[in-house]
Amino acid sequence: MQFGIFIYDGVEPIDLATFGVLSMARRIAPQIVVCTIAPHAGPVLLASGLKVVADFGMDEAPPCDLVIVTGGPGWTAQAKAPATLDYVRRVHASSRIASVCTGAMILAASGILKGGPATTKRAVVPPETSPLHLMRATYPDIEVREAMLVDRSDGPVTGGGVSLCIDTTLHLLATLLGKDVGDETARIMEYQRAWRANRDAFAPVLTAR
Repeated sequence: MQFGIFIYDGVEPIDLATFGVLSMARRIAPQIVVCTIAPHAGPVLLASGLKVVADFGMDEAPPCDLVIVTGGPGWTAQAKAPATLDYVRRVHASSRIASVCTGAMILAASGILKGGPATTKRAVVPPETSPLHLMRATYPDIEVREAMLVDRSDGPVTGGGVSLCIDTTLHLLATLLGKDVGDETARIMEYQRAWRANRDAFAPVLTAR
């Protein structure tokens, strides 16, 4: 099963925990393959100066069963980039797409979240504006929810802020490969208690399929 992690200049490094969770999951489900995708293949400068190398640009990226769009301060540029928004729409039309943190703002700008619930990062450092509040103000056709994640029946999955990218990726593993894979990945990551606590305190929104 092919997973793609969409990155770009200005992604928060913690959102690469999505890759880390999938890396751990390969010990249980070795059929998992993970690649990084960016607007262009090659070096990507993340927030605070970390450099990573994207495996593929959007135009040559392989077909993926799931693409996870990451978040970070660079989301504002990507939400205005026609090529990125077209890529998001193409993925949504052909497979599954998810976001973590402010990656949801890119999905919102593409139009694929219209008419249903979604979530994104809530907490910020003043005077920053909460992305959750910004989504609510900018996209009145989205039902903005404060939740750990929102899994919609029409495909898009949006995760909450920052470290909740771990919970969102575990949820996606459980959805795509079975509950046992999600649970066992959480166990070997020593994350079961945190995952359970987050679900209890900050419930996900799951719409019927």
